[in-house]
Amino acid sequence: MLIDDLPVDRRLIISLSHLGFTETTQIQADAIPIAVAGKDLLASSKTGSGKTLAFLLPAMQRVLKTRALTKRDPRVLILTPTRELAKQVYSQLRLLVANTSLKSTLVLGGENFNDQVKALDKDPHFVVGTPGRIVDHLKKGLLHLHGLELLILDEADRMLDLGFAEQLKAINEEANHRLRQTLLFSATLGHAEVNEFAGELLKAPVRIAVGEENQQHSEISQRFYLADNLNQKEKLLFHFVKNESAKQIIIFTATRKDTERLSEVLTEKGFDTAALHGDLTQSSRNKIMDSFSRGKEKVLVTTDIASRGLDLLNVSHVINFDIPKHTEEYIHRIGRTGRAGEKGDAISIIGPKDWVNFKKVEEFVQQHISFDRVEGIKPKFKGIKEVIAKPVKSASADHTAKKKVLKKKPKAKAAPNKTFHEAKDVGFAPMRRKKKTEE
Repeated sequence: MLIDDLPVDRRLIISLSHLGFTETTQIQADAIPIAVAGKDLLASSKTGSGKTLAFLLPAMQRVLKTRALTKRDPRVLILTPTRELAKQVYSQLRLLVANTSLKSTLVLGGENFNDQVKALDKDPHFVVGTPGRIVDHLKKGLLHLHGLELLILDEADRMLDLGFAEQLKAINEEANHRLRQTLLFSATLGHAEVNEFAGELLKAPVRIAVGEENQQHSEISQRFYLADNLNQKEKLLFHFVKNESAKQIIIFTATRKDTERLSEVLTEKGFDTAALHGDLTQSSRNKIMDSFSRGKEKVLVTTDIASRGLDLLNVSHVINFDIPKHTEEYIHRIGRTGRAGEKGDAISIIGPKDWVNFKKVEEFVQQHISFDRVEGIKPKFKGIKEVIAKPVKSASADHTAKKKVLKKKPKAKAAPNKTFHEAKDVGFAPMRRKKKTEE
């Protein structure tokens, strides 16, 4: 029996139960009927809301029920901004296709190109990948998308922020036919570039938004601490890693350099720590994530490369060593904890250099944030007061004002019968007599 033969609610329960889920989420309940109906979709939902299954289940339904447009081209292409998120999506896809005749493959940058060519030669029904490497295969004529039925863009806002707009346009043009359906998911529908891009890719899309883009997780407690400088930030960090009752911790930094440095220091202090950032090879990144997900390390220090999509159930704490520049990344970062109904803790350390970004976060979440303190660590930094600029008068107005003042100022005149000394007292200089010129 196909999923489509059952009522929508019943379909969801059966499909999710097969994967170990006991209840549906709002994004799945809203998005799946629209996607199954063949309509283009523009959707947003908070991180950890079950969005991946919201597009994988309709994709499975389409491939199982309908006839392929071509014999060899992939039927479904799923694009993600990062390799880590692509692997996460692919792992869930493999669970769905495990007991079927359907084939899938993963196409990522940084991995063996020839192995990917061999996998694509086997005519997979599903391809999951990152935009850059997909375009590489398209340019070499090793991948064709003329028969693509379903194009799915996961975390489209992040792909555009990372500069993948040209690659996405190239993929769209390669698979641009009237029978293609497109599902675009974004953390926010308020992203101007996402809306403009959606206008090019989607045909009369249905828009759904589950939860506000700044909606926070009720399962996650959030704490904020001030610090005077880098040295004090590190003291706070070491205190939390040592004293918090944590299963696993993810520490987010602003730079790759700090990621390596903090990882080394924490390792020297006796903590099982791994570092993850974009400068590592893909094989190294895979090993680190696999090792951390298996619980071999307690602490993962990383950049925003791990802020989205990763479903790590044992992460009980997230620490923002640096506040992110993009405010929505704050929500994604803390969303790495408190997953699958578990409680989570998010700790943020704010120094003078973080203040501007912190105020943006405070505005984004639409609530006043108060600060906690750690006994024995007393920062002097209390925040940076906003300087309210005084209104500047225009040059013409200023000139007019000066003229008015000059008009009111009385002119000083010397009395006609004053002597030289008396005249000098009122501010007049003596006039010198001109010498008579000789005739």
